[in-house]
Amino acid sequence: MNELAEYVAGWSPGPVEASTRLDRWPAEAFAALLDQPLPVAADGDPLPLGWHWFYHLEHPAHADLGDDGHPAHGHFLPPIPDRRRMFGGARMELREPLRIGAEVVRRSSLLEVTPKHGRSGAMLFLTLRHEFTQDGAVALVEEQDIVYRSQRDGFGEAAAQAPVAAEPPPAAPGTWRLRLDPDPALLFRFSALTYNAHRIHYDEPYVTGVEGYPGLVVHGPLLALLLLELPRRHAPDRQVVSFEFRLSRPAFAGVPVIAEAVPGGERIELTAGVPGRPASITGSVGSRGSATMGR
Repeated sequence: MNELAEYVAGWSPGPVEASTRLDRWPAEAFAALLDQPLPVAADGDPLPLGWHWFYHLEHPAHADLGDDGHPAHGHFLPPIPDRRRMFGGARMELREPLRIGAEVVRRSSLLEVTPKHGRSGAMLFLTLRHEFTQDGAVALVEEQDIVYRSQRDGFGEAAAQAPVAAEPPPAAPGTWRLRLDPDPALLFRFSALTYNAHRIHYDEPYVTGVEGYPGLVVHGPLLALLLLELPRRHAPDRQVVSFEFRLSRPAFAGVPVIAEAVPGGERIELTAGVPGRPASITGSVGSRGSATMGR
């Protein structure tokens, strides 16, 4: 039996709502982080899919953070001891683009809690559903899969050697490809932009000595947004209306990440990771107004 299941027996937090105005500054900041032109110029312009992650941010008091930098308590945080949190994946359905300047209400609810047992021991899989309402109608629906496990501080595995990037082979004709060079400054800026104090992204003694990683960890949401940059840059005339992804292994600062996709078909399959190694993230997108994208 999964030993974490007893901690969440009968645990059923209700839905919560939050409202915020979609200002330009977070979009400007993320575009600058990617060295890209700003895709929004004025109120009313559509926000690229996925960039809503820079809004509706939680801001707990500093005293409420745990040793790992994550909040020690929270409405949807499962009541298990010595929590370690990982972002497992998500699914998004865009019904109408969120727009700069709009007041957007996010309604969040817990869909499912599933105890499982994996290679690292007992785990809990949580699925959260977020509905984003704009002008009185649901514009975006997102489901997030969050994985929790128990691990006391100082009990991480010895840090393994970080993967060494191989030179990627030449891209096949028509392949979309992007490269990300995640250095500590980039990870720090993304943490600041998302108000994420998780120490695995900026505290190297902690991440190697406590959690057992070989170096600073690239944020899962940053890898997901890198996938979305493929259609945004290579097929700007298409509106991405659905996106799903799954994170399978971490990427680390100092090791380049290559994102690729081969356009064609009703959905486009996307991958990103270190060349010569299994992908860190896989996903797919669908577009509005056409059965294919990028042809």
